[in-house]
Amino acid sequence: MWILDSAYRNGGIDLWSKDGAVTKIYHPYDPPFLVHFHDPHAASGLIEALEDRFRAAECTVKTIFGELPGYEVYGDRRVAEALEAQAQYEAELFNVDVRRDQRFMAEHEIVPCSRSGDDRYSPEILHDLSVIEIRVDGVAALASMVAGIELVHEGRVERMAGPERTVLADLFALVASTDPDVILMPDADTWMPKIRRMAAGHGLEMPFSRNGKYRSMDARSYWSYGKMEHKEPALIPDGRILIDTEKSFMFHEGGLEGVLVASRLSGITPNLAARFTPGTMISSYEIYEALKRGIAVPFRKGDSETIRRVSDLQAADRGGMMFQPKAGVYENVEEIDFTSMYPSIIVNANLSPETLGHPERRGFLPTVLKPLLDMRIAAKRQKKTDPRIEGIDALLKWMLVTCFGYTGYRNAKFGRIEVHEGITGRSREILIRTKAIAEDLHFVVLHGIVDCLWVQGSPVGLLRARVEQETGLNLEVEHFDWIVFEPMKDGFGAYNRYFGRMADGSVKVRGIAARRHDTPEYIRAMQREMLEVMGRAKTIAELEATKDEVSRIYRDAAEHLPDASPQDLVINRQISRAQYTRRCIEGAAVEAYRRHGVHVAPGMKIRYVVTDAGRYRVEPAWCAATFDQQYYQGLLDAAWEEIRFAFGPERTGMRGNAGTPALGTFG
Repeated sequence: MWILDSAYRNGGIDLWSKDGAVTKIYHPYDPPFLVHFHDPHAASGLIEALEDRFRAAECTVKTIFGELPGYEVYGDRRVAEALEAQAQYEAELFNVDVRRDQRFMAEHEIVPCSRSGDDRYSPEILHDLSVIEIRVDGVAALASMVAGIELVHEGRVERMAGPERTVLADLFALVASTDPDVILMPDADTWMPKIRRMAAGHGLEMPFSRNGKYRSMDARSYWSYGKMEHKEPALIPDGRILIDTEKSFMFHEGGLEGVLVASRLSGITPNLAARFTPGTMISSYEIYEALKRGIAVPFRKGDSETIRRVSDLQAADRGGMMFQPKAGVYENVEEIDFTSMYPSIIVNANLSPETLGHPERRGFLPTVLKPLLDMRIAAKRQKKTDPRIEGIDALLKWMLVTCFGYTGYRNAKFGRIEVHEGITGRSREILIRTKAIAEDLHFVVLHGIVDCLWVQGSPVGLLRARVEQETGLNLEVEHFDWIVFEPMKDGFGAYNRYFGRMADGSVKVRGIAARRHDTPEYIRAMQREMLEVMGRAKTIAELEATKDEVSRIYRDAAEHLPDASPQDLVINRQISRAQYTRRCIEGAAVEAYRRHGVHVAPGMKIRYVVTDAGRYRVEPAWCAATFDQQYYQGLLDAAWEEIRFAFGPERTGMRGNAGTPALGTFG
């Protein structure tokens, strides 16, 4: 039974399976939530009422900390919240906000996107899903009607144009006749509600759901890793996978196979996996694993941070370690990278909320993360010979990265700040020890950041073996023929801006314009062309010989800037707020969106062209006809300066050893 969709409806679970044809099986399911009272005697009247009205019965609540006496209560979240308040919060609730279809599958050991006998932790996934792609003309946020649509199926493109009713009727007929399992659609979550309203206006029924039913997800803005994010509202069809290819992070990283693997790991439908962040995915994975093991999922955090001295906090809460580089160009450099360092520390050091003070216990987090970590290590190895695995490796990387941050999240179901601090503390010790090992072997340490170290020297194989032996962690080593560490404004080396030529001739780029998501395409293309030329140089001497050709690329870009298309100068930004108290370009872009009738919310991504920077005039990308040449010349010059540093006199004498790097930490 290969599950492609699931939903909780009418007091039970609909499971949609793909076994040749797609079928739906309904399973009655009304699971209770669990409650543990701190003082059952004081709550005796409340318990009696629960027994009378909600079939409450005594049970044992299994948590990661141990077993608690409790009660099963057959009620929904509203009942749970009312109970919580009436007990004056002297009660702990469990399994209240768990998705019921996920809980059903976990309890019955059903794995979505998988058949019996499949390896759940394999980076490869087998499926026979039929796929179509739908592309709607126009800007989704602005559109009030549909004038044209393309449908792609098995390499054939069907073009529909004309009156709106005709276009929609033709589209619906094609969807019905092809009966796809998967629909890929740019801006699907914006288009779907609009198409449904348009269809209703013409007396048409939208056929994207296999049973005519849809689930809704509300729009919301939220903070994540210090950045405001925004999730669009969504209309999700039953029995079919609909992926917004423009907005889905999981699809962007791993394609359709990545979405299916994420669903298989987390125990949630691919429709949700395509719309969730890596942090939500790792949380869902942990919840599925807990439910499968019979461990209750807490509704509210009950294991809050203990009271500690300020001196203890200063020692513990210091974040990751960094060694600041000296800005310059260096030859024959090795990058030593710990594979998934933080989750490896969780597993190897047995770090989990319930193991704090009890290291003899085997923790929940290490137990459930170990197979995911092994899967990442295997995928990283396999992608070197199988490019199909590259996207799977990327999404596993993000899930494992966020599992660390999740341990310190105040509402994490299985997190605690002391675990978070324990991870970073050990990471600092590992990086310092790795630096010491390198220097003992007469390597020169150029730069270090959290889980990476850049060194000069040989033999690197001996260094790798020593570090792996002493830390117990897996290493990856990459060779740079040359590398450029960029300067900050004060002249010191930047921690996260560098580029260099790898042993295979490719150029690895971090932090500069060609890599940043907000860089206009015209400027990105200039830097990429420069880096391609520089990438032909195997030594610093050969790199210096490319200066004239690289300079010519800059001059050509500057000369032709007046003739550039405004669409090549679009800036992409993710806004942190919807209201601005001072004048700025970003605020002007938000107002420009509003002038065109587009609702703006914090965390949204906007696309705009600056038409007059001095007067803060901006136009949305879809209607920009001009641009501020002086403003974009400034961006072009800044991108050129990042490249020019590799040739400039200020880096003279910085091609050999780095000396002693600065020591620091980040939070």
